[in-house]
Amino acid sequence: MPDMRFAPPNPLRIADRASGLNAVSVRSYNERLVLSLLLQKDRTTRLEIGERTGLSAQTVSVLVRSLEQEGLVAKGAAQKGRIGPPTTPILLNPEGAFSVGISVGRRHTDLVLIDFVGKVRFHATVPNPSTGPGSNHSAFLATISKAIDLLPETARERLAGVGLALPQSVHDARDQEAHFQALQEEIEAQLGISVFIQNDVTAAASGESLFGAAKPFTDYMFFYLGAKLHGRLVLNHQIHKGNSELSFDVGIDALERALAARGAPLEPLWNRSGNWSIYGDLLRDWQERLIEQMARSLAGVSQFVEIETAVVSSYAPQEVCQDICRGLEGAVPGTRVIAGNLLPSPKAIGAASLPFTSRFTVE
Repeated sequence: MPDMRFAPPNPLRIADRASGLNAVSVRSYNERLVLSLLLQKDRTTRLEIGERTGLSAQTVSVLVRSLEQEGLVAKGAAQKGRIGPPTTPILLNPEGAFSVGISVGRRHTDLVLIDFVGKVRFHATVPNPSTGPGSNHSAFLATISKAIDLLPETARERLAGVGLALPQSVHDARDQEAHFQALQEEIEAQLGISVFIQNDVTAAASGESLFGAAKPFTDYMFFYLGAKLHGRLVLNHQIHKGNSELSFDVGIDALERALAARGAPLEPLWNRSGNWSIYGDLLRDWQERLIEQMARSLAGVSQFVEIETAVVSSYAPQEVCQDICRGLEGAVPGTRVIAGNLLPSPKAIGAASLPFTSRFTVE
């Protein structure tokens, strides 16, 4: 069977203190260590890098200088007003690396191009890649090429790869695997770009941790609200999904069924700019059922570990997510609930984070 590169399931963030090595032969590892810190924080200093890695000041200076010459990091404005000389922060260079993220959904596929700090440079929604006679793979590959063509010629060599976020179906898993493996091989063969594969909900959790609302937090419960409700437990920045793909049928599919039964219009439901407030009591009833299930999930987790934060990620309108967050905070006192902020597609941006974590961070 051809090799499939499955990206690590975790955001791969380092702990408060990690052990670095000063030998020249492992400088690549140490460079990854520095980049891991910068992906974990918006900016840091040489002193902080030394304190958190155990590397000598001389080694840190050499590493930062090398990464700066490679265009991966840049110096920020000197911070004055402190005792001693001004401190110069080190931060990621947005132009230092780029990545394509693809999220294959039930109805359509989202594709994004992001820079090294997670800013979306291109977004498109296209039909799902099909198989058999009349396959639309050529149009699909052309969209990826269109995203890459937006980069200046000199920046295309900084493309870290393509992340592919895939749903998992217990009914046709084998057929899915064969189809997506063929898609991976086709992208790599025709575009010459490495493809990294991950489950879509895990990818969304990784993206929120790396670039989104979850970035400041170490331990939290991650909920993804899509057609169904999915959960991931994040402890010490590591994403845990359990031994099975657990989901709850209280997601947007459930709302759609309730609306269809009443003859309500469904178009706004799957339109990112749709106005869900027109659904009135039906929307509120659905939100209550959803919040009840999320509260039960948090209660179950709390039997084993204390969780003070939950992150709710979704392509649903932000005002709907905010209402859900407020409702969940009321249902689980003492828990801080935050809406994810990866727009326009959390799963696609999460997919785009996979080449970064695979190529630039430590395990």
